[in-house]
Amino acid sequence: QVQLVESGGGSVQAGGSLRLSCTASEDTFSYNCMGWFRQYAGNRREGVAAIFTGGTATAYADSVKGRFTISQDKATNTVYLQMNSLNPEDTATYYCAAHFLLCSYPPKAPGGDWGQGTEVTVSS
Repeated sequence: QVQLVESGGGSVQAGGSLRLSCTASEDTFSYNCMGWFRQYAGNRREGVAAIFTGGTATAYADSVKGRFTISQDKATNTVYLQMNSLNPEDTATYYCAAHFLLCSYPPKAPGGDWGQGTEVTVSS
């Protein structure tokens, strides 16, 4: 099972930016799709963004289009999520996952345990 290590969360004011990183323990080529979902207080999950690891195609939730950008560095098995123009509605715990559901249009959050995630808090 792939091990994913997330980093980059934190607290920012509205309008600020953060970049999340997710490094996989093995070749991400073995997983067709990698991406991010977020979980709000109350446990509702939302797919955020995903990338097809064998190419460049991406998928975004409508709520983040134009503000978030997902990218990958295949040399380091790392997926990034650049988050700009953050607003308080983006406050959540963000999880990296390797799951085909994320590469839906729009992305769908997978079930199950994906580790601790990284917290993002946006204040107004």
